[in-house]
Amino acid sequence: MKNLVEFEKKTADVLYNESQIAEAVRRVGAEITRDYAGKNPLFIGILKGSFMFMADLVRRVELPCEVDFMVAKSYGDSKESSGIVQIVKDIGADIFERDVIIVEDILDTGRTLCSIREVLQTRSPSSIKICVFLDKKTARKSPVTADYVCFEVADEFVVGYGLDYAEKYRNLPDLRSLN
Repeated sequence: MKNLVEFEKKTADVLYNESQIAEAVRRVGAEITRDYAGKNPLFIGILKGSFMFMADLVRRVELPCEVDFMVAKSYGDSKESSGIVQIVKDIGADIFERDVIIVEDILDTGRTLCSIREVLQTRSPSSIKICVFLDKKTARKSPVTADYVCFEVADEFVVGYGLDYAEKYRNLPDLRSLN
């Protein structure tokens, strides 16, 4: 109980609740289903933050599909990106002539997604699209845009629904601002 009280003191109001999140994920899943009709896309989740979003998303995509994961780091225990993107775990799938959808929790500076997209493009996929739970356009430093977005957020640090601060708060079912 003490940890919950400490968390409530550190966070602002809920930005998006569980039902709002579920509706946005359903909408994006329907868009992907429509856009990839007759195809078998490969979803590549960027861990750790995307795991909740990606699990919910692929359940809303009404197509045959496959999943794989990468681990990339640029934050560490800070609220700001270091600017250095490190790929810690690469995918195992062969993406040659595959339709790839990169799934990320948040697109902010764009450095991580730019780096990952560049790496994946060297492997000759048929297409690469980017799907994000959150888009923080005001923080953009690299030229990248998302093809599928659940929500746009202001320039604030958010936690919950897979997003963390120093590995905490990922398990919250809603999205909150961290003061």
